[in-house]
Amino acid sequence: MTNLENFRQETKDWLNENCPPEMRKPGDVSWGGRKARFSHPDQEIWLERMGQKGWTCPTWPKEYGGGGLTKEENKILQEELFAIGARPALASFGIWMLGPALLEFASEEQKLEHIPNIVQGKIWWCQGYSEPGSGSDLASLSTKAVLDGDNYIVNGQKIWTSNANYSDMIFCLVRTGSQEPKHDGISFMLIDMDQPGVDVKPIKLISGKSPFCETFFTDAVVPKSNLIGEENKGWTIAKRLLQHERSMISGMGLSAGGTSKKKISGLAEMAKRYVGVDGQNRLGNPFLRGKVARHDINSRAFSLTLQRMGEEMKSGGPSATASMGKYYGTEQNKLRYEIMLEAMGFNGLGWEGEPFSPEELAVTREWLRSKANSIEGGTSEINLNVISKRVLGLPD
Repeated sequence: MTNLENFRQETKDWLNENCPPEMRKPGDVSWGGRKARFSHPDQEIWLERMGQKGWTCPTWPKEYGGGGLTKEENKILQEELFAIGARPALASFGIWMLGPALLEFASEEQKLEHIPNIVQGKIWWCQGYSEPGSGSDLASLSTKAVLDGDNYIVNGQKIWTSNANYSDMIFCLVRTGSQEPKHDGISFMLIDMDQPGVDVKPIKLISGKSPFCETFFTDAVVPKSNLIGEENKGWTIAKRLLQHERSMISGMGLSAGGTSKKKISGLAEMAKRYVGVDGQNRLGNPFLRGKVARHDINSRAFSLTLQRMGEEMKSGGPSATASMGKYYGTEQNKLRYEIMLEAMGFNGLGWEGEPFSPEELAVTREWLRSKANSIEGGTSEINLNVISKRVLGLPD
């Protein structure tokens, strides 16, 4: 047997022995954290085992707790996880955004301190970028950090901080240079949320959920050791992290749809479940069938594009092309929910209670939630500007 064949067999054996039965079913995914909440005991077991193995971050270096796998080995791991229907062990902004930035910009001491905790899900991270007056023009942010001995004192406000009300720490952009041009006076630092002077207020959306929050800093204390990179040089880190975020959000366009607790197998299968005014299933409607077919074809083409972008990233990290994936991925995701509602007909009008199923109610709310896709991770307008300038090379 080749080395990869041996690895595949070893991976199968390990997964069969260590993946708990409940984690081989569709369901929610743990975000970990200091006060981790688990919907089932198997969820905690699965996170602990995958974290100790380093397979929550399979390609990250072993010296920081990652799996240390090659891209070929990781491909095998993902295939074997898929084969048994294994649920992800951890959802984390630390994995999707912060970790890659730390691997590139943090000191050795900072990597050893923070990356193993990301891998094992010990910290729930949130992102502190946008402010009430600084969204699209992020570099105009005004949250200030003033050095006081061995600490920075932070004052200001962030907004749209996803899951801040559950988070342990926040990776945050702050202004440390008042005289420098706005892009040159920004620093990137890690702030503990569990301290006096950090207050969080959830923002209720039209979907009825509150994934976003306002975060207020009043003389919050940040050790100088939590400054990543150089003071006033955080904009470079911020841009790279945004590219990782946009790459992550791109995957929304390939989602099978549905809720975190119960996935819908596909648009065509969903349309077959519902009957139109003609007494036939809705997939028989040629207009809806055409939309489903076009969405499927575009998703397949988009998947190939993302694969190509992923290969390019391996040689030099994420680039401005991440904005292409983010823009198209969010548009595909929004369109998917529009088609879902059209397929559901009357059943897509529910908000709560009978005669609507929990799955139908979730689709309606997630349709509303999908509208935020065009804002988070950089608005569609900002990403189109990035594509125009950085990808197509068009003049300002």
